[in-house]
Amino acid sequence: MTFHQPQKLKTIADLIGAKFIGSEDFQVLGTNEIHMVKQGEIVFVNHPKYYDKALNSAATIILIDKEVECPEGKALLVSEDPFGDFNKINTHFTRIYNFTEELHDVEIGEGTKIHSSAVIGNNVIIGKNTLIFPNVVIGDRTVIGDNVIIQSNTVLGGDAFYYRKLNGNFDRLISVGNVVIENNVEIGNGCTIDRGVTDSTVIGEGSVLDNQIQIGHDTVIGKKCLIASQVGIAGCCVIGDEVTLWGQVGIASGNKIANGSVILGKTGVNRDLEKGTYIGMFAEDFKTYLKKEVKLRNLK
Repeated sequence: MTFHQPQKLKTIADLIGAKFIGSEDFQVLGTNEIHMVKQGEIVFVNHPKYYDKALNSAATIILIDKEVECPEGKALLVSEDPFGDFNKINTHFTRIYNFTEELHDVEIGEGTKIHSSAVIGNNVIIGKNTLIFPNVVIGDRTVIGDNVIIQSNTVLGGDAFYYRKLNGNFDRLISVGNVVIENNVEIGNGCTIDRGVTDSTVIGEGSVLDNQIQIGHDTVIGKKCLIASQVGIAGCCVIGDEVTLWGQVGIASGNKIANGSVILGKTGVNRDLEKGTYIGMFAEDFKTYLKKEVKLRNLK
């Protein structure tokens, strides 16, 4: 999430009641989670296992639960509860409506047709010649391009599936990102595309999604991808251009798939994949898989 205008380190520290290490005038541009964070942004960390990853990330400001040595050129915000304070910062700078207030600040392009039963949140932009079917739900801050088709019962911009365990219960990391649907995308019936935690979940230009597909927060789908029904993609994945995902493919969080890859039905992806064709529980090269099957069948 990018602030509407840069903030000072001391301003953020005062907002959450945290100690700061660095110049009080240190510039803060926004917040982001660890997979997406950029220079000038805050990232949070609340476990020693991930200290090094956060401190050595692109983040310029680290919201952390223990005072540690601050890397050169960076700043620290030392907090008793980084997770909770990250929520506090995000909701201070981004208002959460959750469909509880009247529609406002919606831009709809010429030639776009929206069924009367569709529900649209706030600060939504919809391009030209787009078609939105019955019972579609479009969450706050969603951006939809030109010549897009969104079929019935699809939900764009639901909350990210991002929790911690706190006092025996699950505590949500509040999603202040959005969904971006680029031009000439088709989305089938009953799909669910979560908004980013602090950034954008993106469906690239010309991609086509079948029915009943789940796409997690901050995932980026490339251009002209073809995704069959019941595919599940976790958060923070990067799917290259012209990738084909066949039915019931499952992709674990934070993985990348190279341009032009084909992932056959029911394949599980738990690592980054170079360009190729894959099958199986652990995304095995298809030709290797076939050779193995021949050998196994010839064993007597």
